[in-house]
Amino acid sequence: MTAATLRVEPLAARHLAGWRALFDACTCTCFCRYWHFAGDKNAWLDRAAHRPEESFDEHAADVTAGDPRASGVVALDGDAVVGWMKVAPRAVMGKLRSLPVYRATDLGDDEGVWSIGCFLVAPSHRGTGVARALLEGGAAFARARGARVLEAYPRRSADALGEHEVWQGPLGLFESAGFEVYAEAHPPYPVLRRPA
Repeated sequence: MTAATLRVEPLAARHLAGWRALFDACTCTCFCRYWHFAGDKNAWLDRAAHRPEESFDEHAADVTAGDPRASGVVALDGDAVVGWMKVAPRAVMGKLRSLPVYRATDLGDDEGVWSIGCFLVAPSHRGTGVARALLEGGAAFARARGARVLEAYPRRSADALGEHEVWQGPLGLFESAGFEVYAEAHPPYPVLRRPA
């Protein structure tokens, strides 16, 4: 991969097969539906373990319909989908305000605020700048659709985090891209912001 072959585009129906292959390569069965799942944690874990097809089908239907719950950007190396970042209007991130770690946080009005919900980078492309390209491409995508603020929810830990623990994006990536702490009601889960 070179900078010339990597490009970032909004997720579209034509990317869905490659998008699914990315999730499969990362052994990730959520298909980016966690933020929109109405059930509790145990019901979510059951679905992710036993019925991941439901999550993929819901996301694919939302992509095809242009539903903002499915919005985000993919990183492409040639024609291969090698990365994904969910970036959507915070108003459609239904689970966010109900999570115990954010429930006590005054997030303010949703108007103009876009949430970065997750990152996924192919194992073969980790450490090559894909996440940074997704972040900047996602910011441009959100800005073009009226975002004035980007919000992120990384996990903070004194210990090194495993790859499955940084699905909301690495804290250092956000800090190096100009994000600052907006709220810390639950310190291991700060809310970060920057202008879009």
